[in-house]
Amino acid sequence: MGDDSTTTIRATFETREATDIAVEHLVQQYGISRPDIFIEPAAGRNSAGLVPSGGDASHEEGARRDAPLKGEIEVSADVKRSQVGAVERCLEEAGALRVSSR
Repeated sequence: MGDDSTTTIRATFETREATDIAVEHLVQQYGISRPDIFIEPAAGRNSAGLVPSGGDASHEEGARRDAPLKGEIEVSADVKRSQVGAVERCLEEAGALRVSSR
């Protein structure tokens, strides 16, 4: 019988775009259900990241100014213990500033 215990992985991102890419990788590459992935501001204030990205950066009149850029974004998910190393590398490749597990 294999070890089916889970570990919580947390990663922080500078932009919403990098956050979205990371979530897609978790869903598509590791089969983590989207409702089991949590996205929230790392500092507790509503934030779309630290810098404009994606659609916010490519607005016709320059970067949008109505998106709250008040801090990093945190992604967390419970993953199988056997997936921890691969998921940590995946999040780093998606642009995570920091990755931790517990």
